[in-house]
Amino acid sequence: MEFNEEHINGANGPHDACVVGRFAPSPSGRMHLGNIFSALMAWLSVRSQGGRMVLRIEDLDARCRNPLWSDLFIEDLRWLGLDWDEGPFYQRDRTNLYEDALKKLIASGLTYPCFCTRAELHAASAPHASDGTPIYAGTCRHLSPAEVAQRTAVRPPATRLRVPEANGPFDTIEFVDGVYGEQRESLSSECGDFLIRRSDGIFAYQLAVVVDDATMGVTEVVRGNDLLSSTPRQMYLQNLLGYPHPHYAHVPLLVAADGRRLSKRDHDCGMDELRERFGSPEALLGYVAHLAGIAPDAKPRGAAELVELFSWDAIRAHRDDIIIAP
Repeated sequence: MEFNEEHINGANGPHDACVVGRFAPSPSGRMHLGNIFSALMAWLSVRSQGGRMVLRIEDLDARCRNPLWSDLFIEDLRWLGLDWDEGPFYQRDRTNLYEDALKKLIASGLTYPCFCTRAELHAASAPHASDGTPIYAGTCRHLSPAEVAQRTAVRPPATRLRVPEANGPFDTIEFVDGVYGEQRESLSSECGDFLIRRSDGIFAYQLAVVVDDATMGVTEVVRGNDLLSSTPRQMYLQNLLGYPHPHYAHVPLLVAADGRRLSKRDHDCGMDELRERFGSPEALLGYVAHLAGIAPDAKPRGAAELVELFSWDAIRAHRDDIIIAP
């Protein structure tokens, strides 16, 4: 199917005056310092503008469906004083919305079944996108109906979304990030056709988050800079589905001394340890705010007090990843 103005422009009119932000954790373990950093920046930005916060639990993946982790994440947000106005909403309860969006994309002729395994993708010599994922070579893009039927009998396919042809009028996505400034990506050369549903039937992150942000009225997305490269894919999907573009602001990551990003898996600065070490939410938030450059020192400060200090200029001035000493 041809790419045209109707597909690409979408509904990109002005947002409502009220800023709507969101917490969107994927709770596969206890909250850690990096999660707190991103959550605090998102909360401060919205509250400093008199906006509303939505809490969404991103639990499509089985590893994120343990209610223990989501309940602890919610408890930790409350302990920190980072409140919200709507939710919690759970992605596992919203699959009908993702299915409707998928059907719309399929009807547009912009999807195709893909039978490539993860091992095959990573074994290929194709270049990789900035987030480390292989740029898809289009192996399954032109399979005949007979080939699709033959391969489907062996294993269920994933679903990929076609991106525009190289150097076409809609190939390049441009936006201005609130922290990292002007961004520009060629979907064909720097991204490639990407998954919107996995072969196990789970909807891909890119599709689910776009549907959720639109249907929840999110106008501002604040998250770690490891997701900066996801933004062009999400904007492309927003265009195709007729959704408005939120404003994006990506914040620096907190990293270990060896440059490794903090993670739940490696038990880096987990909430149990942090609550014992700092003793109060004010002490912990004061420390995090100083790391971000929005507080002149690390003295204890509550969330409400930090609203008065919040400045995106301060974040931009400290946008390199932040090393956390052991």
